[in-house]
Amino acid sequence: MDPNTQRRDWFLTLDAQSGVADRSQALQAGYSRRAMAHRLKSAKWRRVQRGVYATFTGPVHREARLWAALRRAGPGAMLSHETAGEVHGLTDKPSAKIHITVPPNRHPAHYRPIAGVVIHRSAQSLPTRLPEWELPRTRIEDTVLDLVATARTFDEAYSWISRALSKHLVSVGMLREAMGGRSRIRWRVWLSEALADADEGAYFPLERRYARDVERAHGLPKAERQAGRTIGDKTHYKDNWYADYRVCVELDGASYHQNDQVRQDKRRDNLNLAVDAAQTYRFGPVEVTERACESAAMVAATLRRRGWQGQPHPCRRAGCHVGRQ
Repeated sequence: MDPNTQRRDWFLTLDAQSGVADRSQALQAGYSRRAMAHRLKSAKWRRVQRGVYATFTGPVHREARLWAALRRAGPGAMLSHETAGEVHGLTDKPSAKIHITVPPNRHPAHYRPIAGVVIHRSAQSLPTRLPEWELPRTRIEDTVLDLVATARTFDEAYSWISRALSKHLVSVGMLREAMGGRSRIRWRVWLSEALADADEGAYFPLERRYARDVERAHGLPKAERQAGRTIGDKTHYKDNWYADYRVCVELDGASYHQNDQVRQDKRRDNLNLAVDAAQTYRFGPVEVTERACESAAMVAATLRRRGWQGQPHPCRRAGCHVGRQ
């Protein structure tokens, strides 16, 4: 190769990879092993990962470390999970360890332990189509589902979906299509209902869940659904209204996290309390699924304080203690 072309390609590589290159790229650029050893010994270069070097002095910043981990992991490697979420803007907090997904058809022996890196082997997540100077990463919809798959609870899993939707990083359709392409995914039914709720503001799945798994399952009195209440000169509709006890349960999906909506609903809740002493609970997908028993206990306690003479009872879930305290 023409030396001028080699030099140009080398500088383009360094510019694209935040000043980081691996041994094979340096050899292709015309550096001998002896020349590389000299640069390392003289501290002109520094080893960031095995066979991967920072070709500059000064601190090795975050993006350079991400590039070093990717070059160390080899062809087909892409940032995933928390680290892809960081790069996509899903979270502002850098991941403690760098998460990388590699193709499953590569021999596992190729992936020896890499300092500070967690390697995932998967064919489920697809790469984002990006120019070569941007960090390879999983698609945002796959990033979200990867985080869902590793979440400890549905609460944590749903928080990733809620955050991605509220930041407008992904659409319901994108997540639904990505879920359809996976043969196995945790909490599929709950997640599907949460996405149905988020799609165009339709809250029917949440309403069904509340009525079935919170209210009826625990023996609570039946609320009036979509009850119209006039406060001042405006009519407000309450998702679940226990008129005799002045208790309201509102059901909020992923779209609820928009700031304007939050402010409007807080104002309405304050008006409810001031005008007719109504106690308002706000439940989302987590509270009517994973935490249904906890939600039922809270509503039951408030209803009883406000005059309900009934007695709640445990549902069929293992470990439900509603009414036994």
